[in-house]
Amino acid sequence: MNREHLEAELRAALVEHGLKFAPSGLSQGTSGNLSVRWHDGEAEGMLITPSGVDYTRLRPQDLCFLRLDDASGTQWRGPLKPSSEWRFHRDIYCARPDVGAVLHAHPTHATALAVQRRPMPAFHYMVAVAGGRDIRCAPYATYGTEELSRNALEALAGRRACLLANHGMITVAADLSAAFALGVEVEELARQYLLALATGTPVVLPDDEMDRVLEAFKSYGANAQKKAAADGGAD
Repeated sequence: MNREHLEAELRAALVEHGLKFAPSGLSQGTSGNLSVRWHDGEAEGMLITPSGVDYTRLRPQDLCFLRLDDASGTQWRGPLKPSSEWRFHRDIYCARPDVGAVLHAHPTHATALAVQRRPMPAFHYMVAVAGGRDIRCAPYATYGTEELSRNALEALAGRRACLLANHGMITVAADLSAAFALGVEVEELARQYLLALATGTPVVLPDDEMDRVLEAFKSYGANAQKKAAADGGAD
């Protein structure tokens, strides 16, 4: 597949997943943003959703390309300016070579925890889906700032998801589908945790049990990975 075809597919996928924001409950209207890592043939960068555009009106050509070596975020390419949260997308890609896609959203239950600045402990073994024994909540900072980006990177250290205090959530993954699926999973965990808090005191699993779960998760989804590889090879 040539570079032009691959870029067109990635742009279409970003639009497709943006349209899923509202039905999935992850975000409404123009809130939330998505990006994928992309090399334009000259430099490593990212394709990212633009600022303030309703996802029902978003077109593939509306997406922005921003080089990762552009620390100012001023050299973007596209008809519309990139999301106001471009900075932590860029900084995550620079710090995490394992990450191929970033999702940021404001889902109801995860945000309800975030406004209490409450991390999500191991009340359920599936918390390990985010890569660790808990899901951290990054300290508050104004949106779009370097401080917010630093806080998010710290909360994501060794993790694939975090909450942002008084703000929302971030999930990262190797590809866009995985980042989106993780966002849905984190929001469902947040809903369950809030219900547990409302009806009693959740029992938190011990560290050694979570370590066993994390080890088991290393091979979890192997069938899905094989299927994806097989499907890709069939093209």
